Amino acid sequence: MSLEKMRNIGIMAHIDAGKTTTTERILFYSGKIHKIGEIDDGAATMDFMKQEQDRGITIASAAITTEWKGYKINIIDTPGHVDFTAEVERSLRVLDGAVAVICAVGHVQPQTETVWRQADRFNVPRICFVNKMDRVGADFFEAMKDVHEKFGCECVALQVPMGAGQDFEGVIDLLEMKELRFDPESDGEKIIESDISDTYKALAEEYREKLVDAVASSDDALAEIYLEGGEITKEDLVAALRKATINRTLLPFFCGSSRHNQGVQPLMDAIISYLPCPTDIPAAEGVQIKKNEEIKMEVPCDPDAKMPVGLVFKIQYDREAGILAFVRMYSGKISAGTQIYNVAKKKRERVNRILRVNANRMEQMDSVSAGDIAVFVGLKLAQTGDTVGSEGFPVLLESVKFPEPVISIAIEPETMSDSDKLNETLEILSREDPTFTHRNDEETGQLVISGMGELHLDVLVTRIREDFKVQCRVGAPQVTYRESVTSSADYREEYSRVLGGKENVACLTLHAEPRETGTGNFYSYTAKTANIPEEILDAVKNSIENCFAGGIRMGYPCADVAITMTDIVYDELTSTPFAFTAAAAEAFDKVCCAASPQMLEPVMNVDIESPSEFVGDAMSQITQRGGIIQSMEDKSGGSVVHAQAPMEKMFGFSTSLRSVTQGRASFGMTFSHFQVKN
Repeated sequence: MSLEKMRNIGIMAHIDAGKTTTTERILFYSGKIHKIGEIDDGAATMDFMKQEQDRGITIASAAITTEWKGYKINIIDTPGHVDFTAEVERSLRVLDGAVAVICAVGHVQPQTETVWRQADRFNVPRICFVNKMDRVGADFFEAMKDVHEKFGCECVALQVPMGAGQDFEGVIDLLEMKELRFDPESDGEKIIESDISDTYKALAEEYREKLVDAVASSDDALAEIYLEGGEITKEDLVAALRKATINRTLLPFFCGSSRHNQGVQPLMDAIISYLPCPTDIPAAEGVQIKKNEEIKMEVPCDPDAKMPVGLVFKIQYDREAGILAFVRMYSGKISAGTQIYNVAKKKRERVNRILRVNANRMEQMDSVSAGDIAVFVGLKLAQTGDTVGSEGFPVLLESVKFPEPVISIAIEPETMSDSDKLNETLEILSREDPTFTHRNDEETGQLVISGMGELHLDVLVTRIREDFKVQCRVGAPQVTYRESVTSSADYREEYSRVLGGKENVACLTLHAEPRETGTGNFYSYTAKTANIPEEILDAVKNSIENCFAGGIRMGYPCADVAITMTDIVYDELTSTPFAFTAAAAEAFDKVCCAASPQMLEPVMNVDIESPSEFVGDAMSQITQRGGIIQSMEDKSGGSVVHAQAPMEKMFGFSTSLRSVTQGRASFGMTFSHFQVKN
C-alpha cells in the first residue's frame, strides 16, 4: 500500500470525553470488529487490560490497524487521566495527525489543555470531534468558541448539529449541503441522506458561508475566485482544507454522539480527507554520529532507502512473547529475522518476529517499511526513545522527554522467595513506563517505587499482584523531594591512595552554582584537557552524574545544579580512572555542601471542576492545604478553579473534595515545578 493511503492517527481528549467509545465505533464501521463493545460493560476492544475493564478508564495506549475506503489507518487510543501522561506523550511523538474529542457539555476541560499543549509541542495536525451531542446541556457552537478562545485556533465547522440533547437527530454536511441521519436499527451503519429542511436552512447557509470564507482566506487562489464572485467547487474546498489542516492554520470541526452511533463515519472520512499521510509532514530530525562528532540531519520518509531508521516509542511486556517493542519506521525497511543496530545502546539486536497490532491480537508480518507502525519481538535491550537502524548509518532521532516522578511508596515482598521475582517485575514495569522508577533506599534499606500520582502507583501495584502474581505489601505514599544549591562555591580535591601496592592519584577543582528552575542539572568543564585521556574525563563525568542522582545531604536527587570542572591535574604514572571517580565524588559532596544546599518540594498544578454552588467549598479545601488560587473560569453548569499546591499536602484531597461537594466536583493534578520547602 502506498504511503499516500496510510494514516497514523491518535485519539486524544480529557478523561471520559469518549475517546475509546469513538475508537470502538471506528473499528465496527470499518469491519475490524463485528460487535460494539461498551466501556461501561468492560467489553471495549481497546481497553483489553483487566484493570482498564474494571476501572472503566484507558491506562495503556493501545494500537490497532484498520482499513476504510482503501486507506490503512493506524490508530492509537491514548489515556485521558493525568497520571498516564507519559502514554500520551510517547504516542504523540510518533503520530502524523490526531482527532481531539471534545465533550459537547464540558467543552475544553483541564486535561484537554494538557494533551493539546503536548500535540502543539510535536506540531501534530488535528481535527475536532464534538462528542456527546445527545447529552443535556450539549452545545456544539460553545465548544468551538471555547477551543478558539483557549488555544487561539481558527475553528471552522464542516458540520452543524440538528438539535441537541434529547432532540439531537443528526448532522448537516456543509460541503454536500445534506442532512445526515444514522439509522438506529443498523447501529448507525446505514446513513439516511436528505435535503436540508426549512427548519435548518438558515443555520446551514450561515455556516456554509463561514466555511467558504475561512477556507478562501487561507488560500490565495481560492481567495481570488471568491472575491471575483466565482464558484468554489467541493473539490477545491477539500484540497484547500486539507492543506490548511496539515499546516495547522485551520481546525475542522465535526460532531455526533459515539455512544449512540451518530456521526462516526463522516469523522472517518475526515481522517482520510484532512489528516496527513507520512510524506505530508516534515522529515524527522536526527543526529548522525561520526567519530564522536554529531551532525544534524533530516530523515525523509522513504520506504526504498537503503538504511533503515525507526523509533521505539513504547515497550510492553507480554506473558507469552516477552518484551514487545512498538516501533514507528521513519526510513527504509526492516525484515523479520534480521539484525538491527540499537544506536543509543551501541549494540546489535535480532528482530525475531514483526507483528501487526490489532489491540490485543497480533498478526505476523514479513517486514515493516517507512511510515508504518509495528511491534518487534526479540529486542532485549531496547527502551522507550531508542533509535533502531543500521551500524553503517547510525542516526539518533530525538528521544521522548518525560516528567519526573513526584510520589513514592515503599514496597516489599510478602515472602523472601518472592524477592527476586519482585525485582524482575519492577525492572519490566520501569522499562514499559519511563515515569515509573524503583530504587533501594540506602538509609532505610527499603525498596521504593515512584510514579506520577496515587492512581498511577495504585494501578502499578495492582499489576504487580494480579498480572505478575507477586504478593507484596506497600507503605503509605511519600513525596519525592529534591536537593539543590542556592549559592556558588569552589572546592579542590587532592586524592591519593595506595591500593594493591599501586599508587592512585587524582587532583581536580569543581565549581558549583544554582541553575534556573526547571532547567535540570548540568556538568561541563573549562579546564585544559588537551593531554588528558578520554577515559579519565569519562570517569569524572560519570561520577558527577551519579552524584546528581545520589543527592547532597539527604540522599534525594539533585535539581537545577550546575557543576563545572575548572582545573584537573593528571600524572600518567599514578593517575587512574578509579582515582578520578573517587576524587570527583568527594569534591562534589564538599562543593555542594559549601554552596548552601536546600531541600525542594514538588508543587502541583491542580484543576478543580465544580458546580457553582460548591465552588467556595472547593476553593477552601485547596487553600487549607497551602494552595494558591491562580485563576477561575465559568463554564456551563459550574466553574473551573486553577490552583497550585504542595504535593505533600494533597494526599487524601479527593476524599475531602468529594465530601464537601456531595461527590459532584472532580480534579486533575499535574507536576508544575520544585520550590524550596518551607
